[in-house]
Amino acid sequence: MGAGHAHKLYRHGHSPVHALPPHCKLAAVFCFVLVVVSTPREAMWAFGLYAVLLGVVAYAARVPAGYLLKRLLIEVPFVAFAVLMPFVAQGERVEVLGMSLSVSGLWGAWNVLAKGTLGVAASVLLASTTELRSLLLGLQRLKLPPMLVQIASFMIRYGDVITDEMRRMSIARRSRGFEARGVRHWGVLGKTAGALFIRSYERGERVHLAMVSRGYTGTMPVIDEVTASRVQWARAAALPVSALGVCLLGWTL
Repeated sequence: MGAGHAHKLYRHGHSPVHALPPHCKLAAVFCFVLVVVSTPREAMWAFGLYAVLLGVVAYAARVPAGYLLKRLLIEVPFVAFAVLMPFVAQGERVEVLGMSLSVSGLWGAWNVLAKGTLGVAASVLLASTTELRSLLLGLQRLKLPPMLVQIASFMIRYGDVITDEMRRMSIARRSRGFEARGVRHWGVLGKTAGALFIRSYERGERVHLAMVSRGYTGTMPVIDEVTASRVQWARAAALPVSALGVCLLGWTL
């Protein structure tokens, strides 16, 4: 997978959650999200318990609440969609603060907000405690199709390469006194985007030729073999198993 690769969501630490193998954490988060999605929306108390479980994980991972909440802002577009649902949905209406809202829309908004927020929070905790390189190794360990793992690996690395290229081009424009202030500067920005595309394409061709010249045949060598003990699997399973118990109670009560 190449050298180590850090990302902005990762928070360096030495907590028990950081120490878990990446494929254990991936499986745990995936199962947790499945359980949350399977929970009936009427069991509102269950989602509160799920939030408590994630809070326990965040405490064990030493991830501050502010750090977690700041990264939850990524779901703002979904929140905006959920807020509109009670106004546009059809069916029985109810008066809330002088506004006529759809009952089914209110339940739908609650369903999207609760399950979406919990899913995003679980994903943020996973990203905060696992390096990108480890995530790719975990996906490989979970037998995800090798081609998909390679595509994800190259996408992550080239994302940083292109971002760095954009930064250098921006510095070059500013050093020549250019500042985009209106529509008349869109032409320059368009030419910059075209030049960025050509440079990225040419760099990709050079990297591919370099890989082929070094014996690349369509598969990447496995440098680190990631393994997990039964104890580590049991620790990772604590979150989804606890959530499953809550979900079963939500269906029966």
